[in-house]
Amino acid sequence: MIRSTVTGIGSALPKRVMANQDFEHIIDTTDEWIIQRTGIRQRHIANDDETTASLGEEAARKALESAGLEPADIDLIILATSTPNNTFPATAVDIQNRLGMHHGAAFDVQAVCSGFVFALTTADLYIRGGMARRVLVIGAETFSRLLDWEDRTTCVLFGDGAGALVLEAGDGVGLTSDRGVLAAKLRSDGCHKSKLYVDGGPSTTKTVGHLRMQGREVFKHAVGMITDVIEDSFAVAGISADDIDWFVPHQANRRIIEASAKKLGIAEEKVVITVDRHGNTSAASVPLALSVAAADGRIKQGDLILLEAMGGGFTWGAVLLRW
Repeated sequence: MIRSTVTGIGSALPKRVMANQDFEHIIDTTDEWIIQRTGIRQRHIANDDETTASLGEEAARKALESAGLEPADIDLIILATSTPNNTFPATAVDIQNRLGMHHGAAFDVQAVCSGFVFALTTADLYIRGGMARRVLVIGAETFSRLLDWEDRTTCVLFGDGAGALVLEAGDGVGLTSDRGVLAAKLRSDGCHKSKLYVDGGPSTTKTVGHLRMQGREVFKHAVGMITDVIEDSFAVAGISADDIDWFVPHQANRRIIEASAKKLGIAEEKVVITVDRHGNTSAASVPLALSVAAADGRIKQGDLILLEAMGGGFTWGAVLLRW
């Protein structure tokens, strides 16, 4: 059977680093409060010349180099983002052009912080369906463009960045020992829209708008929703939490990450956490965390990895992946 295997990985971060202490000069907050509530110590903030497309391109080029491939080898680009360079065309098309790729197809996926999990699942379906052999899956965001810098409950949480994977068709025998995507579960429920959203858009306010969040409500739902899709993925693959080598969650809040791991019975030493250095980079957070853990040697070929994310909408999902 066909399996969608990871053959390359890359990431990109803006040059500017904004520490918690920097916020003390512009809003009523402290480094201690931010760390205690979120686990975040710093985040990267894009300059005017750094965009979702430029960060996505950089991450894509690094992923291609990691895989030993050229843009000509790619059949499809799927970009997960909520902060496109333009309302249209898709920023994936912009990245496609920047890479010098004039064949195949490219499109965006919008599922907010769950976007990369949704994009990865979509790429897996394209590969297993025989419609593509090699797919660039990118998560790229400039969430700082959506922030209300006077809202101390949200502006300290988010950062900018990008991560990318090359997903390639490989051979499998249908066992959990196969390399590649083993299971995926996606969910959404629009009744939660008002809990996390942007108060603008072309069809309503004709503006970009600012991010608005009911933090307590998001936290209240997060752990239960995340663990539900993970347990469903375990059931599909026929495995348990004990079989997981690495848990790479969406990097939104350290308390949510730790509570989810505890509820699932995943040991603390198996959890990859980068929220302290990146903040919440929305659709970029999972591939950024993967890239860090792969670069420092924690993630090795053959490891069983659990990915999960939850975002506005609400959307949420999980992927089981053999590296």
